[in-house]
This record gives sequence, C-alpha cells and structure tokens, in this order.
Amino acid sequence: MDKNKGLVEHLEQYGMIKSTKVAETMEAIDRRLFVPGESAAYVDSPMPIGYNATISAPHMHATCLELLKDHLQPGMRALDVGSGTGYLTACFAMMVGPQGRAVGVEHIPELVVTSIENVKRSAAAELLAEGSLSFYAADGRLGWPELAPYDAIHVGAASADLPPTLIQQLKPGGRMVIPVGNIFQELKVVDKKPDGSISAYDETSVRYVPLTSRAAQLQGY
Repeated sequence: MDKNKGLVEHLEQYGMIKSTKVAETMEAIDRRLFVPGESAAYVDSPMPIGYNATISAPHMHATCLELLKDHLQPGMRALDVGSGTGYLTACFAMMVGPQGRAVGVEHIPELVVTSIENVKRSAAAELLAEGSLSFYAADGRLGWPELAPYDAIHVGAASADLPPTLIQQLKPGGRMVIPVGNIFQELKVVDKKPDGSISAYDETSVRYVPLTSRAAQLQGY
C-alpha cells in the first residue's frame, strides 16, 4: 500500500480530514519528500528539520488545510509564514492552482533552498516552474507585502499576539490561521470581514516553536 495514501486514510478515519479536496491535496503531495530521513515520514507527529525548526504533525497540516480550504480556491492567493521544508506551501499551491499564487516565507535561507529542491521532486513542481508557487528568505513576521493581500495566511510558529502586519496583508473576506501564546498556545482562526473588521476564535490547543527572529531561533543551534 502507498504509505502516503495510508496516512491520508488514517487522518480521514480520525476525522482530521473531512473534505475530498484536502484528501486529494495531501495524497498528491507526498510528505516523504519534505521530511529529513524517510523512516518516520508517515508517522503522525512533528519532526525536527534542523535549525531549531520542526515540520508539523500531519494532523495539524490537515486541520489547517480544512480551516483554510474555502480561502484556497483556484485563483486565490495564499501566504505560508515559516514555510520550513515547503510542504504546506506546496499543498496551498495545488489548491489555488496555476491561476493562483502560493508564497512561502522562511527566515532560514538554507530551508528555502531545501524547500525548492523538495518541491521540484513533488507534484507541485510545475507550479514552481511556472511561478505560481514561490519561496523567499525573509522575516515572516513582516509577511510578504509584494503579493498582498492574501485570501489565506498560515503561520507555522507561535506569536505572542496577533501580528498587525499580517492582519493588514489579509484580504477582506480572507482568513488567517495562527498559533498564539507563549507557554500555553491556541490555534486561532482570524477572519477579516468585508468591512475590514476582525473576528477570531480558538480552534484547538497547540504546541509550536515561537515566531521569532532568525538570530533568536539559531541561538545555541
């Protein structure tokens, strides 16, 4: 049996994947290509990717994709802050398609290089080649204003509060999913209404590495 397909079926069985769209996307983007050392690629747990960073557990990726799926329709724009090895950004690209834009921002340049190599071996390779999927080495706390506003923003590290810059880059009608908190963190779902006002709710308790500067992240590494 295809192990990646098996992982997706496991997540469907446990109710983490609810929609066909998310199941198809996670089946298309093989997690093994984005995880260092293939042995545990299909285990439902976070894994270290070097540089004091981690790749989230598959069930967290599924949760975020489900929360954002209505904002990842073909032709829409998505920003992945702290894109790590590029997995979730590649999923975003598959969902928004060649007419959309998926942008990964990561402050560790070596991980950006790795992301691009990973994607080149994946089902999203063509989207990277055509330019609808791109990765940049930059401070994710500042988002990526060049392609704003975004229909969907995902933040892969915990912020002490809601970053105003990222809220600013969210399109009216758009949604951001971000872990917020220090020791105790909640995965917050932030919706920007058509009039620009913000509403937010807590989806689930989580544990993410902090959203911080490159220097602070690499300290002691």
